[in-house]
Amino acid sequence: MNSKRAILVIVIAALIASFFVFDLNQYLTLESLKSNQQDLAQYIEANWLVAFVGYLVIYAAATALSVPGAAILTLGAGALFGFGWGLLLASFASSIGATLAFLASRFLLRDWVKSTFSKKLESIDKGIEKDGAFYLLSLRLVPIFPFFIINLVMGVTGIKTWTYYWVSQLGMLIGTAVYVNAGTQLVEINQLSDIISTDLILSFVLLGIFPILAKFILSALQQRRVYKGWKKPKKFDRNLVVIGAGSAGLVTAYIAAAIKSKVTLVERHKMGGDCLNTGCVPSKSILHASKLAHIHHTSQNAGVTYDAPKIDFKAVMNKVHSVIKSIEPHDSVERYESLGVNVAIGNATIVSPWQVDIQTENGIESLTTRNIVIATGARAFVPDIPGLKDIDYLTADNLWEITEQPKRMIVLGGGPIGCELSQAFGRLGTHVTQIERGDQVLSKEDPDAAKHLQTQLEKDGIDLRLNTSAMAVETTSEGNVLVVEFEGTEERIPFDKILVAVGRQANLTGFGLEKLGIETDRTVVTNDFLQTKYPNILAAGDVAGPYQFTHTASHQAWYAAVNALFRPFKIFKVDYSVIPWATFAEPEIATVGLNEMSAKQQGIEVEVTRYDIGGLDRALADDHARGFVKVLTRPGKDKILGATIVGANAGELLAEFVLAMKHGLGLNKILGTIHIYPTMAEANKNAAGNWKKDHAPQKVLAFLERFHTWRRK
Repeated sequence: MNSKRAILVIVIAALIASFFVFDLNQYLTLESLKSNQQDLAQYIEANWLVAFVGYLVIYAAATALSVPGAAILTLGAGALFGFGWGLLLASFASSIGATLAFLASRFLLRDWVKSTFSKKLESIDKGIEKDGAFYLLSLRLVPIFPFFIINLVMGVTGIKTWTYYWVSQLGMLIGTAVYVNAGTQLVEINQLSDIISTDLILSFVLLGIFPILAKFILSALQQRRVYKGWKKPKKFDRNLVVIGAGSAGLVTAYIAAAIKSKVTLVERHKMGGDCLNTGCVPSKSILHASKLAHIHHTSQNAGVTYDAPKIDFKAVMNKVHSVIKSIEPHDSVERYESLGVNVAIGNATIVSPWQVDIQTENGIESLTTRNIVIATGARAFVPDIPGLKDIDYLTADNLWEITEQPKRMIVLGGGPIGCELSQAFGRLGTHVTQIERGDQVLSKEDPDAAKHLQTQLEKDGIDLRLNTSAMAVETTSEGNVLVVEFEGTEERIPFDKILVAVGRQANLTGFGLEKLGIETDRTVVTNDFLQTKYPNILAAGDVAGPYQFTHTASHQAWYAAVNALFRPFKIFKVDYSVIPWATFAEPEIATVGLNEMSAKQQGIEVEVTRYDIGGLDRALADDHARGFVKVLTRPGKDKILGATIVGANAGELLAEFVLAMKHGLGLNKILGTIHIYPTMAEANKNAAGNWKKDHAPQKVLAFLERFHTWRRK
């Protein structure tokens, strides 16, 4: 706590203590007000302005400090100043005092709450930003919620101060008026319960519900405006039409069929989407081949020597396609038809919020549907580099069509795809130059993690160029050349093939979004429920973002299916609190939650615990003694905020931390779990052990030392 906060806490504590020490509460009772009413009235008559301002200051201070007596002060305003001036006084004083309490709460508590509950507070702030005035008005209108608690709780949210003030003034006005009016008839009041009856409280509760009802009414009216001009069918051919048979589309359709809805899945190219056909599966297959080709470099450490491998590149690519073929049945038309999904191969066009036209080889099939899920995926992003589009460049989408191994390849991009494929082709014998305009590969990972991969890429013979920009592609009589710039100097790098791996862009065109006015901004714009501007049209997977991972697409698919099929009875916000990812080069780098870089960017205070895999028995035995486990926790606590693992099988090892974070298990639980010896998984337990060592109870240990010393005597 900084000095300013400490001073404010001391001042507030002193004022509250003074209130009770000097028994000021005796002046804020109904009996005191009634017995002193005439004397106070005479003083006010002689010193009206001073009395009015003084009363306002006392009232605002009492409210700001949350001390008892607000009800008596409100009665007193009516009794001493009359209904009109009393209402003005009490209304402004209570709102000013509430705002001061709100600001004190924000100053003292928000930073701590934000650092401790960042994800939850972020979600709350989004709701407050959108509907905070409605929520606050409802709370202010219902007197069963103590106002001082509202002041403290709202202070840690992101609601604007001016919004808080005017909504508080408006929301408390009716209740204030009831008390001020009662104060004008003070002689008839013997106890506060004479003012508030059960019927009056019920009326306030109903009044408090009104803003919430108004919100739903406004939402319904907004939906009517959204659908204005579109004719809704009286009945529907389908409960759901899913456009795109990648990970998101397949899982959405499967869930819809499993809960017995009538669903059509439309795919214009290949079932399985990018992951099966051009992404995860083929890239991991070629990485496997490259690791086998690399064995002869490392096996001699174990006393086993191999001759340099002979690479049959065509056979390698055939094996890649063989793996794809072996997995295809899992995502095939036949399998999904057997699961109850109607599969249509063709181009889908959304022609209205409830109609999809499918262009097949047999003509156009028009389907009316209650809901639509857009799962059209993404494709490789190709930057506007002069000369690039004049040559046959490669992306992760068409790379798998080549059958002849390039002798010289340039890889543009230092992200996961670029690094995996650079290493794969480099180990298979291609001379690879990798271009990355940033100062490290894997820009979203911590520098210490990225450095491990950078070092290995260079050991593998990759010509890694950081802080380098691709300027142009030139075609010469001797072949193609990439012009690059590094620190103001241009260089020309010859190549046979160039692979563009600088990111992916969502597939947003060609299926009717423009006609319906569905907003896009690099991805389809959706709310927290994956809904577009039309609540019955949702998006999931790469086309929706914010993460472009196969497992995230599958995760979103559940929400898309359930929110589409059970709206308006129940819908769910997508939970992005625990999202893992991995780069499957060697060494693997796997992360979940926060890393040091993202924690710093978000202003979240963390404690970092590391374990060096170089000291792990199984890693030493397997010649994998490189890398680390890094865990981020709350300072002084074992709650896991994130973890990064660098090393062999990091993607597999990370699952323990993903499970722990998802279910709120801390490092103490991991430490208390038996891990098989000797395994790589012990690295996670050892990291937890390092945290425990750093938090050993020193006073207890000192006592135990004295205890055991005594027992030796």
